[in-house]
Amino acid sequence: MSPTPSSGATYTNPVYPHYFADPFVLEHEGAYYAYGTSGQPLQQGRAFEVLRSPDLLHWTSLGGALEPLADESAQDYWAPEVAFDGTQFYMYYSAGTGDQGHQLRVALAPRPEGPFRDAGVVLTPDDPFTIDASPFQDDDGQWYLYYARDYLEGDRVGTALAVDRLSSMTRLAGEPRPVLRATADWQIFRRNREMYGALHDWYTLEGPFVVKRGGRYYCFYSGGAWEEPNYGVSYAVADHPLGPWTEPAADGPTLLQSVPGHVVGPGHNSLVRGPDGRDYLVYHAWDAGKTARRMCIDAVEWTPDGPQVRGPTWTPQPAPAVPGRP
Repeated sequence: MSPTPSSGATYTNPVYPHYFADPFVLEHEGAYYAYGTSGQPLQQGRAFEVLRSPDLLHWTSLGGALEPLADESAQDYWAPEVAFDGTQFYMYYSAGTGDQGHQLRVALAPRPEGPFRDAGVVLTPDDPFTIDASPFQDDDGQWYLYYARDYLEGDRVGTALAVDRLSSMTRLAGEPRPVLRATADWQIFRRNREMYGALHDWYTLEGPFVVKRGGRYYCFYSGGAWEEPNYGVSYAVADHPLGPWTEPAADGPTLLQSVPGHVVGPGHNSLVRGPDGRDYLVYHAWDAGKTARRMCIDAVEWTPDGPQVRGPTWTPQPAPAVPGRP
C-alpha cells in the first residue's frame, strides 16, 4: 500500500506558473531538480530551464542548463532528462530545427544545475529523427536508453518507441529494439502528413519513461498529437527492460486524458518519488485556452491491475508531506 500524506496542506496544478514542457524531475541529495523544454529557444544564453524545489510544489528557477552547440547547427532543443552515475550528471536531449533532423545527444556537468556541456557525440547517427531520450538503470547497474524514432513500415507508420543498452554513459550499444508501435486510432498525429517524400496517416508515440515496481518494468508514454485533445498518457509492462511489452486493452489513453474546459493534452511525463514516499507523475498540460504547457503533478497509485492516476487535476489536491515539517 502506498504511503499517504500526513498533513492537511493542498496544492493546485500547475505547480509552476510559466511555460515548462516535457518536464523531467531528478531527486538529488534531498532536493528536486526539474528540467524542461523552454518556451523560448534559450534561457540566459542556455537551452532548457532548470528549477529546484524542496517538495515538488515550490520551484525556483536556476536559469538555463545547457550550453548551446558551438556550430549553431540546431535551433531547437527538446526534452531533457538527466542521469547521475555517482560522479557526473548526464543530460540526454535532442537537437535539431523545427520537426526535422532531431538527433539524440548527451551533455555532462559536475552539478545537477549545470552548466551542461555537450560531449560532441550523436547517440543515434544512423536515424534521421530521434527524440525524447530517457535513461533508466536496472538493479544490476546496467543503463538503458529509451527514445522515440520514426518507423516507415507496418500498418501504422509514424513515430514510436525504441530502446538500446548504454555501453557507456555517452555511447549506445548499437542494438536498438522496438518497444511499442501505434495500435489505436487515438494515437494519430496527423492524417495525410507529408513525410520522407510521401503522404502518410502519421501516428505518434513519444516521451517514454521506465520505472521498476513490484519486480516488473513499466513504460509510461504519450501518444497522439501534442497540440490536440487526443494527446494523453498510457503505459505498457514487461518482465525485462528490453521487453516484450504489453499494454492494457483500452480505446484511449489509460492514465491521463484531456478534460474539456479544464485541461488539454496532458502528457510527456516523468515519475519521481515524493518527499512522502509516494510516486508522483510529473507532466505538462495546456490550460483550457492553450496559452502554454505548464508543469503539473498527480499521485500514482499502484494496484494489482497496474498504475492508476487520479488526474489530470485542476482542483486542490493533498500535498506531498515533507518529513519533519508540520
